[in-house]
Amino acid sequence: MKAKVTIGIILLSVMMFSACNTLKVVVDYDKSVDFSKFTTFEYYGWAEESDEILNPFNKKRIESAFGKEFSKRGMKLVEEGGDLIVTLYIVTKEKTSYSATSTSMGMYGGGYGGYYGYGPRYGWGPGHGMGTSYTSYNEYDYTVGTLIIDIYDAKKEQLIWESIGSRTLNQDQTSEAKEQSIKKTANNMMSKYPVKPLKNK
Repeated sequence: MKAKVTIGIILLSVMMFSACNTLKVVVDYDKSVDFSKFTTFEYYGWAEESDEILNPFNKKRIESAFGKEFSKRGMKLVEEGGDLIVTLYIVTKEKTSYSATSTSMGMYGGGYGGYYGYGPRYGWGPGHGMGTSYTSYNEYDYTVGTLIIDIYDAKKEQLIWESIGSRTLNQDQTSEAKEQSIKKTANNMMSKYPVKPLKNK
């Protein structure tokens, strides 16, 4: 029988880091636990809220990507009775970003090439306040996704490790791009796991 694990959704305040799609990872774990003693793991399932965000294809991609990370560390996936219970869930948040662009227009000689006598030497330079400044404001909507993996000690029914990854989502990715992105995300989120990948994996 599977251990009873209570899954709570963590409410996060997520921000976009600059304009690039950078993954931010936050990890926390119980430093008193000997992680090397665990040899098997099982998936507990996805939180209900995740069903509204992920389709079955992406769920399978994510499970497979994390499964490979555990396999690199000498652990085997089992249907039940695993040493570790792994839970996965994802939350999203709609965000809006604003940017302002200022453009100055004036008679600075360069615009007219100076050929017709409108250069600075005739008093049309910036010192005479002849320029006009225009500011345009742009609004960008984007979605920040937060993927969370919690790992429990099945026997003690205690949370022992957690990794949270947040990034701006790209809805236009191809299937191949999504798969590669998910693999990279899982790799980065597991990079600080106490057991490092085996050299022959």
